[in-house]
Amino acid sequence: MGMGGGNTGGAVSEINVTPLIDVLLVLLIIFMVIVPVTPRGLETLVPQPPKDHKEEPQNDRTIVVQVQSNGAAAPAYKINDTSFNKTDLEPKLAEIFATRQEKVMFVKGDKDLDFSKVAEVIDFGHQAGVDNIGLITPRVEAGQ
Repeated sequence: MGMGGGNTGGAVSEINVTPLIDVLLVLLIIFMVIVPVTPRGLETLVPQPPKDHKEEPQNDRTIVVQVQSNGAAAPAYKINDTSFNKTDLEPKLAEIFATRQEKVMFVKGDKDLDFSKVAEVIDFGHQAGVDNIGLITPRVEAGQ
C-alpha cells in the first residue's frame, strides 16, 4: 500500500512525516498565542488627583503649560499662570529644565482648541529636553 511499489508485506523503512508536520503546526499556533503582541503608543504620564479633597498648595516643581484659546486670534500660552508669547515659550522651558533632574511637564489645552496647538507645545517641551510630558484633560482635572 506504500508508494514504493510492490506489496511485499514487510516493514516500511521510511519515516512517515505527516504526524510530525501536524505536531509542528500545533506548536507554531501555541507559540503564536503565547507571545504577547501589545501595541505601543505614546507613553504618557497622567497626574493623579489628590487623595483627600483639601486644597493643597501647588508644588513649585510641577510645570504646567496652558494653551488657552482666544477665539479666532492666536492662542495664549502660560507657564504656571505666567503669560508668555509663543516665541518665548521654548527658551523659557529650556531655562527651567536646564538645572532640573526630574524633567516632567504637563500640558493643559482648552477643549475647543485645535490639537495641533497642543502638539506644538509638546514639541517645544521635547526640544527643551523634557523627558516625560503629560496631558491634563478635563476628566483628570475633575478627579475622575
